Amino acid sequence: MIKKESRNDVRRARHTRVRNKMSGTKDIPRLNVFRSNSNIFAQIIDDTKGETLVSASSIDKELKLENGGNVEAAIKVGKLIAERAKKAKIKNVVFDRGGYLYHGRVKALAEAARENGLNF
Repeated sequence: MIKKESRNDVRRARHTRVRNKMSGTKDIPRLNVFRSNSNIFAQIIDDTKGETLVSASSIDKELKLENGGNVEAAIKVGKLIAERAKKAKIKNVVFDRGGYLYHGRVKALAEAARENGLNF
């Protein structure tokens, strides 16, 4: 019987392929997105030091979300990450979609971040 790889394993392999070609620097950090079934998370990372500069997620208490796993939550997280990046004086980032398709929640987060001042 043929065993099928799980979707998450395939996503991880895709993410690894992309990450081999992309990294965030001090001047242009990496905006990473992770989504689970119930929440969405975003981090701005400096890969040269290996540290997270700014982060936001749908479980942040200041957002007061009832459901963190939908497009509306992703839009709010995108707006929040852009605001926090402005405070940290970050304007340009490299977008890392985490191996996910640029569709739905990932796209909504990216567009909300762009509308609120992040350039990528």
